[in-house]
Amino acid sequence: MADPKAVRLDGDQTLVDQTLSEKLSSWNDRWLFPVRKLASEAMKDADPGHGIEHVERVFKNACELIGQNPVSLDVLLPAIWLHDCVPIAKNSPLRSQASRLCAKRAIELLASIGYPSESYPGIEHAIAAHSFSANIPCESDEAKILQDADRLEGLGAIGLARCLMTGGSMGQRLVHPTDPFPIHRTPEDNVQSVDHFYAKLFRLPSMMNTPEGRTLAQSRCGILITFLRQLAEEMGFEFDQQHAQSIIEANAIKPNFSKPS
Repeated sequence: MADPKAVRLDGDQTLVDQTLSEKLSSWNDRWLFPVRKLASEAMKDADPGHGIEHVERVFKNACELIGQNPVSLDVLLPAIWLHDCVPIAKNSPLRSQASRLCAKRAIELLASIGYPSESYPGIEHAIAAHSFSANIPCESDEAKILQDADRLEGLGAIGLARCLMTGGSMGQRLVHPTDPFPIHRTPEDNVQSVDHFYAKLFRLPSMMNTPEGRTLAQSRCGILITFLRQLAEEMGFEFDQQHAQSIIEANAIKPNFSKPS
């Protein structure tokens, strides 16, 4: 895991101001070990794409999004570590409830180690709202950062690997045998892993809350496009890059994030 004291925390790649750095160090000194232990134990049976390594990368992503923004680390950090503390398979009928179940369980776990209760409402909301399938609006900057940080895990080289790992663990095939890129059919991402790119992953950049998240998401989508282009060449199919790009750019929205005054 990256050393939290050395991680760079803003889009300009300059070290975060001393006050925030000290707060991060202070939280880690007091809470990192017990909270990370709770997360590790809760996620020991998670699927290959949602283990503790995933959470560590979400933490790293969040550090890139915090910048100089006045977020509460007492809310954001435990929400990051425990946002997937109830492992539920992607193809489970309970999937749309997963983030709510995680939010509830996170508070129970934090209470067991005496974590300050005044942070519980913010933690619970951030975890509940982070999920794509839950469709809960983010009402705090902590929730927006966690959501963006988690969604970045679905893009780029890591997102590509996680998509294929998760699909494989559920017995999915890679592509539809005669129509691998769903342009003239509805994506079936419960059947083919590549369909998940069209059903969800290409939509993520326009759904980001933070300007930094949106920039990173658009860049990381390029890795997915490159993979599909090469896949099409090796399989002898046409790949419509313009169509994929249109999904990435569709319904673009202005990032919705509170900036310091």
